[in-house]
Amino acid sequence: MRWQTGINERESDMSKASQREQIETGAGFIAALDQSGGSTPKALALYGVGDSDYSSDEEMFAEVQRMRERIILCDAFNRDKVIGAILFERTLDEEIEGRKVADYLWSQKGIVPFLKTDKGLEDTADGVQMMKPVPGLGSTLARAAEMGIFGTKARSVIHECNAVGIAAVVGQQFDEARKVLGAGLVPIIEPEVSIKSQTKAEAEARLRDEILSQLEELDAGQEVMLKLTLPDEAGLYDELADHPRVLRVVALSGGYSTDEACALLARNDKMTASFSRALTEGLTKQMSDAEFAEALSTNIGKIHRASV
Repeated sequence: MRWQTGINERESDMSKASQREQIETGAGFIAALDQSGGSTPKALALYGVGDSDYSSDEEMFAEVQRMRERIILCDAFNRDKVIGAILFERTLDEEIEGRKVADYLWSQKGIVPFLKTDKGLEDTADGVQMMKPVPGLGSTLARAAEMGIFGTKARSVIHECNAVGIAAVVGQQFDEARKVLGAGLVPIIEPEVSIKSQTKAEAEARLRDEILSQLEELDAGQEVMLKLTLPDEAGLYDELADHPRVLRVVALSGGYSTDEACALLARNDKMTASFSRALTEGLTKQMSDAEFAEALSTNIGKIHRASV
């Protein structure tokens, strides 16, 4: 039994090393498939599934899981262009072709699985929205590690350039990141700057400086990823991408259309996409499988080209 356990541990270490290499060097982007209870109704509406098409949360989540499965099963959704995918916690218990989704992504598609861990946002204060408390985070992280999840993602939002608020958001993000690192996973820190902010450029510059300060407090060997809004100033986050404690910097689409997001991403050659709405733009339930596959392939192609 100890011999078998040793083999399993070595296999796990080898798998994690392979996943890390792919995230660090892979020529592709990270798909955001982590629609939660708050964002699922809007995502489904854009997909052509209205709230009259389901009558309970169970039915709603079943609809969005079928959408995710349809995306994942498409031939265009592969490691050549998609190096990772972020999942909603509920998705951990779902299956595709008899395998848990995280296992299917890695073992069948070669795509590194991540897990969204935040539980939504607090009300706005000091120009930002902090993350709500995450009860049971330790057990969630332990379960995620057992299921082959490589890392996590947690989101907060910055609405204006408020020094107190931005410092609080970044501090909270790094506090949680240390818990994730302690569980042997790699955290994606996502302090989103709203694209509607009247002080977006100023907020982004202050955010960069706060993140740099927090990175200096990490221990040697600790690595995080950053998921940031596409900045107004091209190359603003290059210094973060080059930091020895940063594995990769990825960009959120933040409400931009696919074409807008890709155009902005192309100006930031040290950022990789991690898009949700831009990835699924134009996809509908009513499409034939061939139409769906073609539309998804087009979106993936645009995002991949802008990422690399």
